[in-house]
Amino acid sequence: MNNDLLSEYNFDYTKARPNRFAITSENKITVILDPDVAKVFQTSEAINRVLRYLLSAIREKSSNYIIEYD
Repeated sequence: MNNDLLSEYNFDYTKARPNRFAITSENKITVILDPDVAKVFQTSEAINRVLRYLLSAIREKSSNYIIEYD
């Protein structure tokens, strides 16, 4: 068998260009969900809908509410 793979490759990234098809937004972040939560909320739209509902409920209850977590 002819093995044409080198043990190491050096790539020149100075000629790299941004992916014009990638979704870019300065306002987006990535959040890692635990597997049990990801089973329920399978899309970003689903989790955003629930979080917005939760935020509106919190705002109605108290305008000075601070969310604390462990």
